[in-house]
Amino acid sequence: MAITDDAIKQAEDRMAGKRDHAHAISARYDCRSERVIIRLHSGLELAVPPHLVEGLVGATAESLSEIEVSPSGLGLHWPRLDADLYVPALLEGQFGSRQWMAHQLGAAGGRSRSQAKRNAARANGAKGGRPRKNQA
Repeated sequence: MAITDDAIKQAEDRMAGKRDHAHAISARYDCRSERVIIRLHSGLELAVPPHLVEGLVGATAESLSEIEVSPSGLGLHWPRLDADLYVPALLEGQFGSRQWMAHQLGAAGGRSRSQAKRNAARANGAKGGRPRKNQA
């Protein structure tokens, strides 16, 4: 199949439509602030702590410093970590898959120390606590 000038023009027009969304033009890891700095086409720069992003948690500065921006600017890729980040999702506050995000929220809830949680634990303890599992 030969690629015609018309086919190239149509592809460029489709790509131009995708550029209506925010897209990255560069990305780097700043060791001093321990943040991934993403520069968007609008001039806006985002500073994201790697511990908030699925696939980047616990990564070394050396691994984080090698970042590839996709040709469309919609994705970031860390080859050493085999991790990817979708830029529009990042702007919506999604730092990973639904399952990963739910785990992060659950872990944060488990660490909370509110008065309501203390009262609930006391009330449960007054009833004898959590029932023991029967061993079969």
